[in-house]
Amino acid sequence: MLLTHDTRCALDCAVALLNTEPHGGRPDLLTDVDALRRFVRDHAISDVRLELLEPRDLRDVLRVRAGFADVFAADSDARAAELINGMVAAAGTTPRLTDHDGHDWHVHYFAPGAALADHLAADCGMALAFLVVAGERERLRRCAAPGCGRAFVDLTRNRSRRYCSSRTCGNRLHVAAYRARRRGGGAGG
Repeated sequence: MLLTHDTRCALDCAVALLNTEPHGGRPDLLTDVDALRRFVRDHAISDVRLELLEPRDLRDVLRVRAGFADVFAADSDARAAELINGMVAAAGTTPRLTDHDGHDWHVHYFAPGAALADHLAADCGMALAFLVVAGERERLRRCAAPGCGRAFVDLTRNRSRRYCSSRTCGNRLHVAAYRARRRGGGAGG
């Protein structure tokens, strides 16, 4: 699947935001404004003035995070489109061409000076919309490892990825299966 650099960055940001939610015994990683500032800095979200972020921004970003979770859990393209349309419309999208920070021309969907939540809802929401339009919504996944549930976008050619990370969750399950075969005296080990 061919994705532009900015669409890929926006998808990565949506996934990263989703993966801040508490799940499977993991704590919520966005519990205060300082954590929100770290998230913005760590994910190089452009056009955000960190010193202006306040508790209201955190509340609004958590609402956007819940919206992204609903999109990942949607049972149909129609439901995903409905959710994305609502988020993008509420963000007041203003598509514009930009070439900031050494990147080639690309489109931002948020208005200059937009609140962080609107920025995320517009840019990441449009990236999610591109997957729906391409008939690729099934690439929005949750890790199949028991107790994990982290979000990811499966960009493999044959849509075969099952785990958020082959080095952690995938490897852990493969090692467990190997050990189980060894304990059972199976010839496959």
